[in-house]
Amino acid sequence: MKFKKILPILIGLVLVIHAHLFAQYAIYPSNWWVGMKYNTVQLMIHSDQDISTKITLNQSKGVTIKKIFQPQNKHYLFVDIEILATAKPGSYSFTFPDGKGFNYELKQRVKTAYSKQGVHSNDLIYLIMPDRFVNGDTTNDHFDDLRDKSSDRDNPYARHGGDLQGVKSKLDYLKELGVTALWMTPVVENNMPRMNENRWLMSGYHGYWITDHYKVDKRMGGNEAYKDLIQAAHQKGLKIIQDAVYNHVGLYHHTVVDLPMKDWLNQWTTYTGPDHREEVFFDPHASSMEKNKMVGGWFVPHLPDLNLTNPYCAKFVIQNNIWSTEEFDIDGWRVDTYKYCDEKFLNDINAALIREFPQLTVFGEAWTNTVPGSAYFTQNNLAVPFKHQIKGVTDFPLNAAIIDAINQPFGWTDGIMKLYMTLSQDFLYKDPLTNCIFLDNHDMNRFFSMAGESIEKYKMGLGILLTTRGIPQIYYGTEVLMKNYKDPNDAAVRKDFPGGWQSDKVNKFLKEGRTEKEQIAFEYFKKLANIRKQSPALTSGQLKQFIPKDGLYVYFRIVGNQKMMCVVNTSSKEQVVDSETYKEVLYGKNTFFDLLNNTSQPILSGIKIPAVSFQLFELK
Repeated sequence: MKFKKILPILIGLVLVIHAHLFAQYAIYPSNWWVGMKYNTVQLMIHSDQDISTKITLNQSKGVTIKKIFQPQNKHYLFVDIEILATAKPGSYSFTFPDGKGFNYELKQRVKTAYSKQGVHSNDLIYLIMPDRFVNGDTTNDHFDDLRDKSSDRDNPYARHGGDLQGVKSKLDYLKELGVTALWMTPVVENNMPRMNENRWLMSGYHGYWITDHYKVDKRMGGNEAYKDLIQAAHQKGLKIIQDAVYNHVGLYHHTVVDLPMKDWLNQWTTYTGPDHREEVFFDPHASSMEKNKMVGGWFVPHLPDLNLTNPYCAKFVIQNNIWSTEEFDIDGWRVDTYKYCDEKFLNDINAALIREFPQLTVFGEAWTNTVPGSAYFTQNNLAVPFKHQIKGVTDFPLNAAIIDAINQPFGWTDGIMKLYMTLSQDFLYKDPLTNCIFLDNHDMNRFFSMAGESIEKYKMGLGILLTTRGIPQIYYGTEVLMKNYKDPNDAAVRKDFPGGWQSDKVNKFLKEGRTEKEQIAFEYFKKLANIRKQSPALTSGQLKQFIPKDGLYVYFRIVGNQKMMCVVNTSSKEQVVDSETYKEVLYGKNTFFDLLNNTSQPILSGIKIPAVSFQLFELK
């Protein structure tokens, strides 16, 4: 069926049932603040009826209307207001000729010692899918006024009921584990029915089908529960990263159900998806048509692709990110589907965020095949036509290299040599320490399965992750060996954390609920994470690596007088670290202190490294 025929049909089906959800006027952003650098705010006013272009701001007191624009759809009005330095917090009244109108609140900014701290290489990020983590409030599991009304744990593709109260209840567990920052998949409203993806009827339990940018989903607990969680996390020294989606929205988002203007979305005559090849952005031989598909193609039919070259659409997204940062007091952003967005828009939104919040961290999900491809989407040393200004990306090339390092036999370009070669290309990044590094995530096979369910390989992979350069991220349950492949789909790697529901027979948040193997993994994770937490060398030191020999890879993290030696033996035989080979780093030190086993040995004698193992030494 022609796509231009599909969209009106879809909109027609939902318009009638959607219209009653709107108040007389829905206003976006829902409020703003005095004292912001971003002080010219574009209000999107939406109604289920035509809106007059004649609008009056009563008793402005430091606020003025700068511009009024009405698009083709008269259900919308865009009003630019300037908030002057003289503006005071309070309610500002806007009135239409019929006497109807709305009040718009300007708040006082509230800053705390924990405000918008940024996330750095001395942090350890724990990725949570809230719906699958802990159900802390069973009263928000069912809502008759939502399109996907109920949770059903027997259905792997349905919602399961996890929420923000559940995450809050495990903050002490995460802090004890050595975690310093939480990244949750999107918590904003996903008021979508279950949708067909391939042959499965799926819920938007993951959070990426956004229908209202200004509401935290009430199945998660709503806006106040999110604020409560963040405040509690900050008080315990934990940071919060919010997951953003610039590229698309859910089919039931109000700007899709009732399009503000024809070019609000990227439109095609037939359904068109991207080819998912980032090379089209920097390939000197690339096709313009294929680049246009990358930026404008729809992921799936129920995720309309936003036209971020439309200045009104772009401003809507930019303002929402500024609003969310200020309203919820978050510390960083992870941006979904980063490489699919208009490039100028990406620099514009990053500049706006950093101008307002200089310490804020933003890293983009750029699922790339090569190090040059990864470097292209961040600040880099490449001679390319377009220069991205984001500080870091999710480092997929390093992820692939770590998996190959623990699984492949040693070879000229294979196994641990792949890791060495990948890190040797760090010269392409402005600062590789700002990349987010990981073993797996919610879109990938789980790490323990990729390690062949070998505790030795698990320790090697985790050891590399927590001692090499970058900002490490761990997927929930890795510490207790949660496993699975994406078979038949992503739901298989998004299972509930055992013990997160009162009805669970086993609770792996507690030692008593873990098997012996799981407890070994948990204690290893905890010890290594907390060693890293206390070590400036492991978090921000210079990385110096040596060419791997026969599957033995030695690298150092160095800052000031602290030197850490990391050794990975991927071979099936015991090997010896010869102190003579590494004397340029060992100079001035005389003792290997084994941080994982609390033993010491003289440097001159060298040191034996067990087969298939990771070892960590501080040079004393």
